[in-house]
Amino acid sequence: MSEPSAKVSHPPLRVLVFSASPRTDSFNTKLARLAAKHLVTLGATVDLAPIRDFDVPAYDSDVEARAGIPAGAQELKRRLSEDDAFVIVSPEYNASMPGSLKNLIDWTSRSRPQPFHERHGLLLSASPSMGGGNRGLWALRVPLEHLGARVFPDMFSLAMAHKAFSGDRIGDVALQHRFEKNLEAFLSLAEAAKHYPCIKKAWVEFLGESPGHPADRVEAS
Repeated sequence: MSEPSAKVSHPPLRVLVFSASPRTDSFNTKLARLAAKHLVTLGATVDLAPIRDFDVPAYDSDVEARAGIPAGAQELKRRLSEDDAFVIVSPEYNASMPGSLKNLIDWTSRSRPQPFHERHGLLLSASPSMGGGNRGLWALRVPLEHLGARVFPDMFSLAMAHKAFSGDRIGDVALQHRFEKNLEAFLSLAEAAKHYPCIKKAWVEFLGESPGHPADRVEAS
């Protein structure tokens, strides 16, 4: 009878978590902190960042040609490159994502190598509305997936956010449990993708792409 194989120990995943809201008392910033706290309990190393760390001007190709990529976008590229996955917690502005977040994505995507490609991401939102900011997350998926990010299928939107929090938790026990399970599932997939190469092929096939055919959105290696 063969001996049971020893469990392989991997270093903890590094996860960038940031709120796309600059407001000091933002519900999304509060949800980002809650996500970071739970990811730490799951064993991840968390890089919790305010959106102000990634401040950039409006995208202008003339500015790029003259002065290059601004420091805020370079900082996001650096942190995306150093981390294994990312979590964006975004408010909803007029049924879409904030223009400042889209602008940041546009600037950051100009870097080479393009830092969103094959990076696993999770999208969260909080809003006083009944929809919880979910429409903004659907809009946010589009540019991220276009850039090759592996955006986790299940998103989490906290509705009635002005009444939803109880201290440093979500007041509704069932909703807090769903929030935690969403983070756990995302972390498990990101960890599997990092340590088990077969996951990469499976994920590409899930998106309906040919694993051997380079997408137009990604520059050649």
